[in-house]
Amino acid sequence: MTNKELQKDAMRVLKETSRTFYIPITFLQKELKMAVATAYLAMRAIDEIEDHEDVDNDTKHKLLLSVSELLQKPFDEQAYAELLAPQQEKWPEVTVRLGDWLKACPEKALPIVTASTSEMAMGMGKWAKADWQIHSREELDDYTYYVAGLVGVMLSELWYAFEGIETNRELAIGYGRGLQAVNILRNEQEDLDERGVSFVPDGWGRAELFAYAEENLAKADDYMKSINKRTILLFCRLPLALAHKTLKAMHEGREKMTRGEVEQTVEEVQAD
Repeated sequence: MTNKELQKDAMRVLKETSRTFYIPITFLQKELKMAVATAYLAMRAIDEIEDHEDVDNDTKHKLLLSVSELLQKPFDEQAYAELLAPQQEKWPEVTVRLGDWLKACPEKALPIVTASTSEMAMGMGKWAKADWQIHSREELDDYTYYVAGLVGVMLSELWYAFEGIETNRELAIGYGRGLQAVNILRNEQEDLDERGVSFVPDGWGRAELFAYAEENLAKADDYMKSINKRTILLFCRLPLALAHKTLKAMHEGREKMTRGEVEQTVEEVQAD
């Protein structure tokens, strides 16, 4: 595939993998759009390893740490294929093609994307080994940093590299954490029933989880104030608006927003 074909294919896989992120990514311009798209795919590739129901935690731990090491140097696709080979039939396209996403990533963004994905893989590997047993606020902060706060930091580095936009690191982490906290609330019972995993610290109930989500979403709201480019603002605004509205729906006793509410939110953000 030529680089242009690879980039087009990356957008196809992104759309098939997550419409929620595909829509805001399309708000971005040219190189930055491809940087964020390929970063999402690279991180989704390792997320599929962390989440796989048919792979044991010890295997996940070893795999994720090995991938983390591979990402710290020029990416060796052959070595990566050999890592995946023992469970080859289990991995989705987005995971198998990690090397393609890195090839499609703009040169200026590649060091940022690989460093962030490497750090995320290391953190995910650590938590897989610990069976995601979270007992304290500090442990919840650590877990949500690796799987989401780190995404906020990476995006901030991309905003600076491409547009010279400076943001606050702690607020960037809060942006990612806030979105993740809403997901934890939404999937709490499912995580417990299907994976036997609870991301809820000892002694916490739904009220404390709601407070944790609201505290981090407030940081996310502050994070937006330092962004002065409309396309990036639109990109950041949509997931945040969906998170706020999902939280409101759960406060009202509903599991999630309706499809109509999601579509309305997309229209509102685009029209703003």
